[in-house]
Amino acid sequence: MSDNLTTTRRRFLREGMWGGVLAATTAAGATLAARAKNDRLVWQIDPYKCIACGRCATHCIFTESAVKCVHSYAMCGYCDLCTGYFIPEPKDLTTAAENQLCPTGAIIRTFVEDPYFEYTIVEELCIGCGKCVKGCGAFGNGSLYLQVRHDRCVNCNECAIAAACPSQAFVRVPAEKPYLLKEFK
Repeated sequence: MSDNLTTTRRRFLREGMWGGVLAATTAAGATLAARAKNDRLVWQIDPYKCIACGRCATHCIFTESAVKCVHSYAMCGYCDLCTGYFIPEPKDLTTAAENQLCPTGAIIRTFVEDPYFEYTIVEELCIGCGKCVKGCGAFGNGSLYLQVRHDRCVNCNECAIAAACPSQAFVRVPAEKPYLLKEFK
């Protein structure tokens, strides 16, 4: 009977150790999976650090940059003379190309009521040059700003734009909240 009891104890200890190892491995795997899900980060531009240097248009690995201008309509004054739309000292306040700041015509100006106009960004035309952002920030309220569009970005580990950004405005943010929205301060 002593032999039978010893064998049972050994078996119990061996099976208990394997069960413990299996449970620890499962717990570690679940913890790592949860951490990987929570730690998944993507590139984004901090609109409060961005100086609209124009490097987003030239340093992205894509021919058409993944960075696009976006508009915070809550901040916009719907101005007749929008400094993000018009060149400095335009000849006329019309939609003629020679009066527009955007080199691709990506901003559409629509009459609302006198003297208000709405400015809409056509993202397909936007190259992320930041000229409109710089103009809006210099004399306007800063309602235009740049953001990485995640339907276009492949989230490179070494983002060429982030490496070239002189103001360190390219930051990593959680993938669950990939956009840093500019709000009225």
